[in-house]
Amino acid sequence: MSVSSSSMGGGGGGDAGGRTVVWFRRDLRVEDNPALAAAARAGGEVVPAYVWAPEEDGPYYPGRVSRWWLSQSLKHLDASLRRLGAGKLVTRRSADAVVALLQLVRDTGATRLFFNHLYDPISLVRDHRLKEMMAAEGIIVQSFNADLLYEPWEVVDDEGQSFTMFAPFWNRCLSMPYDPAAPLLPPKRINSGDLSMCPSDDLIFEDDSERGSNALLARAWSPGWQNADKALTAFLNGPLIHYSVNRKKADSASTSLLSPYLHFGELSVRKVFHLVRMKQLVWSNEGNRAAEESCTLFLRSIGLREYSRYLSFNHPCSHEKPLLAHLRFFPWVINECYFKIWRQGRTGYPLVDAGMRELWATGWLHDRIRVVVSSFFVKVLQLPWRWGMKYFWDTLLDADLESDALGWQYISGSLPDGRELDRIDNPQLEGYKFDPHGEYVRRWLPELARLPTEWIHHPWDAPASVLQAAGVELGSNYPLPIVGLDAANARLQEALSEMWQLEAASRAAMDNGMEEGLGDSSEVPPIEFPRELQMEVDREPAQVTANVLTTARRREDQMVPTMTSSLNRAETEISADFMNSVDSRAEVPTRVNFEPRTEREENFRTTAGNVARTNGIHEHNNFQQPQHRMRNVLAPSVSEASSGWTGREGGVVPVWSPPAASDHSETFASDEADISSRSYLDRHPQSHRLMNWSQLSQSLTTGREVENSMQPNWIG
Repeated sequence: MSVSSSSMGGGGGGDAGGRTVVWFRRDLRVEDNPALAAAARAGGEVVPAYVWAPEEDGPYYPGRVSRWWLSQSLKHLDASLRRLGAGKLVTRRSADAVVALLQLVRDTGATRLFFNHLYDPISLVRDHRLKEMMAAEGIIVQSFNADLLYEPWEVVDDEGQSFTMFAPFWNRCLSMPYDPAAPLLPPKRINSGDLSMCPSDDLIFEDDSERGSNALLARAWSPGWQNADKALTAFLNGPLIHYSVNRKKADSASTSLLSPYLHFGELSVRKVFHLVRMKQLVWSNEGNRAAEESCTLFLRSIGLREYSRYLSFNHPCSHEKPLLAHLRFFPWVINECYFKIWRQGRTGYPLVDAGMRELWATGWLHDRIRVVVSSFFVKVLQLPWRWGMKYFWDTLLDADLESDALGWQYISGSLPDGRELDRIDNPQLEGYKFDPHGEYVRRWLPELARLPTEWIHHPWDAPASVLQAAGVELGSNYPLPIVGLDAANARLQEALSEMWQLEAASRAAMDNGMEEGLGDSSEVPPIEFPRELQMEVDREPAQVTANVLTTARRREDQMVPTMTSSLNRAETEISADFMNSVDSRAEVPTRVNFEPRTEREENFRTTAGNVARTNGIHEHNNFQQPQHRMRNVLAPSVSEASSGWTGREGGVVPVWSPPAASDHSETFASDEADISSRSYLDRHPQSHRLMNWSQLSQSLTTGREVENSMQPNWIG
């Protein structure tokens, strides 16, 4: 029996009649599902199947909120398939999806297997292995495009090479000689035959400790492909027309909220594209330029999603290696204490802390806040970007490996068209830009709720009388900044200098025949994840059996601590870490905790040290921390809330309803608040303590780059 390896269209294949297994993955819909449509047209019986094999994803085991969404989406899909005549969605639990599918094909006597493409490296390897094993069994295999406007191999430059920058890639997509395929209607009917001899496994996606938090998610989100269609319609008929203006407002639901539906394949990207283009054409004919621009900007976010899969396909290691080779030498700070403070939302920068608390409580972040917290992570704390990407994976509803890798690589300057790594964005200015009235901060930092808008994004500058009236005691119920921006910028410049010195030494070693070649970063192992990032992993193949107490212990570090329960413990941890005079930065940090250096590596290190000393740079750039009471450098606080704060039980955070804007709100009422350094300093002369004001104009003039940057997994 012949074997068809793949198909880019929606047509059927193989012999008429017989039985076809349709393998659902991140395409949990019956509308515009090419694999399902092809199986229905092929004739014979259709067996819809889903295999839950999270162990195959290694460290990228789905997080709690992602697993909740998946469980609800599968229930919705099962109900839809039953209404179309299919007996049920057959579910299997396995540590190996290929083995499970092979057994399912044997159990059902199927002669065909259809599925839709995925583009992450794990899926690409698995799909190739699947086709080889099915071919050996004489099974016809066909795969289809259900996730992209165009397949990665269709979009190439004039020389037939893949693009390495987003703008030319997206321009080529928009000027392709043929339009993306039109979305397919659901099959009229599906006949699955008798599936009584094909039992399903019970899939367990949550344990007892997670049910309370998951129940709250259902109040805000409605997974399922039909609900995705309703969300798309609501966006097209509502926020889309003003998207170009309102998309920057972090304190309101001004974006599409479609990314979870797109990640799980409940919503067809081709349907989204065609419907938005139709709206754009209508508004263009009406002369509504602002609405037309809104469509252009929203389609650009769709383009970024396309580009993330494009990069993953052409550069399979993009989720763990920098794409620019010189960044393999960047001396990331290996500091788990900083990492913990960032996760818990107690960095002392209100916009960053509000974002991190919202993320843990809801599994969601506005795209502007994603940029703010990730940029702070990479440039101010200088922690390894993969740590941040992994934490986003563990906590986001729309966690998406390809999009997250694109966003974090872009923020860390690891892409040819990425953001400049040497420019630190000021969270204070970003706050007044994206949260001009401070309502977003007040919602997630109730301890700052009474603080006037004038000081809400930089409470360390507020007069003592204002802080007292607002009930804010810096260093007690809200922390002082973990590190000053001036100190962070100085440390960043030192790190960049060290990176270039090491890169130059590597080139010198190569020229002297001591190294085979510079190459890319694929030969350098990535920095290991902290143990705490393994909290979601459960290796039991059939069900979640982890003890509830053990689970609670694994997650307790993710909780934002109450002032009474964790003051002493956190004080001890922070003091012990900050009093350590040895810099946590490794010479070549990607070698930390890996195999011993080879002789060739030792020669390289000697050369690097000589070059560094020749240029007046020490091999160890020890960043000495001043006393923690010095507010211009480092003054973390362990307590993070006022007495009214109750701490998160299972990730639940009380939502504070902000009052009417205070009298100070008018100062920053515009979403495009353009603050000149002179007028701002006149009002806040103390602010020089935490930033280099000579760089203010640069930060302001590049503000649009933040607005247009590649977000870590966000659609609209």
